[in-house]
Amino acid sequence: MKLGIVGLPNVGKSTLFNAITQAGAESANYPFCTIEPNVGIVDVPDERLDKLAEMYNPKKITHAYIEFVDIAGLVKGASKGEGLGNKFLSHIREVDAIVHVVRCFEDDNITHVDGSIDPLRDIETISLELIFSDLEIIDRRIDRTKKAMKGDKSLAKELEMLERVKAALENGKPARSLEYDEEEAAIMKEISLISMKPVIYAANVAEDDFANGIENNKYVKAVSELAAKENSQVMPVSAKIEEEIAQLDGEEKAMFLEELGMSESGLDRLIKASYTLLGLISYLTAGEPEVRAWTITRGTKAPQAAGKIHSDFERGFIRAEVVHYNDLMACGSMAAAKEKGLVRSEGKEYVMQDGDVVLFRFNV
Repeated sequence: MKLGIVGLPNVGKSTLFNAITQAGAESANYPFCTIEPNVGIVDVPDERLDKLAEMYNPKKITHAYIEFVDIAGLVKGASKGEGLGNKFLSHIREVDAIVHVVRCFEDDNITHVDGSIDPLRDIETISLELIFSDLEIIDRRIDRTKKAMKGDKSLAKELEMLERVKAALENGKPARSLEYDEEEAAIMKEISLISMKPVIYAANVAEDDFANGIENNKYVKAVSELAAKENSQVMPVSAKIEEEIAQLDGEEKAMFLEELGMSESGLDRLIKASYTLLGLISYLTAGEPEVRAWTITRGTKAPQAAGKIHSDFERGFIRAEVVHYNDLMACGSMAAAKEKGLVRSEGKEYVMQDGDVVLFRFNV
């Protein structure tokens, strides 16, 4: 999974990226400091792997991972090439979802590119640039479809949908705000509009906002109301706190979070929100060589899940031997789970569940 971190200059975007990836992207108090996208790979925290490792004592533990891409700051006019606009737009087309960092704190020492704090204006600035870029793509697709229709009247439905999307974009609404049937969704996936990508608004707040109560932050409240209207998610986070957390080890980190009244870091919350947003789950494989988490889309059937490990597993799929993680832990061992009849033999139509511990049988 690839997440693009976007936002206007000086909203805390690179600070947040540095904190969650510890990749050391340059962070400075002036626009366009981030010129090339910095990429950081982050393990998906999963305590189930640690418990399985205690059971199997494997040579290797492999977490699922997320790729974070810190994309250069965007300004008004980016779709026309202002600032680093064209470069920004090409990088953002490659991500699965967008983490839009919005400044929800006041600090006279940190310049705002527009001179004042207004998260809704900031969101609109970036959203409109993405929409302008999408409008060019939709116009080209409409022209192509009209030409093709001269010999294929079955494209009338597609044209009607494209016109609907264009009207929404012209009204300043992202493509994801519309509803699509299965056929339309497949076409939209092919067109790959930026404003179709799911969004998590990371509301960057001051350090003491978590102690004072996030609900008292008027900026976060405004962002939450907007997110609700467009089926996006909002997640309050303090880039500064995340920066401090990134320097701590396990025990110190737990104590620090407890002092702040937080049960988990912003990174952990962001990963969970991303999984939910993209409809992802993890299944697990366990043995002496390796304990590992594999990320799949919710609803994936066993052969396709096996294909994540190796294409031969999918091609020669025979069956999946499955036990749920909770049942395995309750039994204490795979042998005990088998004795209790909790290890099932599943065929090609089995839909994988989050937390399935599985051994695939195949023959090529």
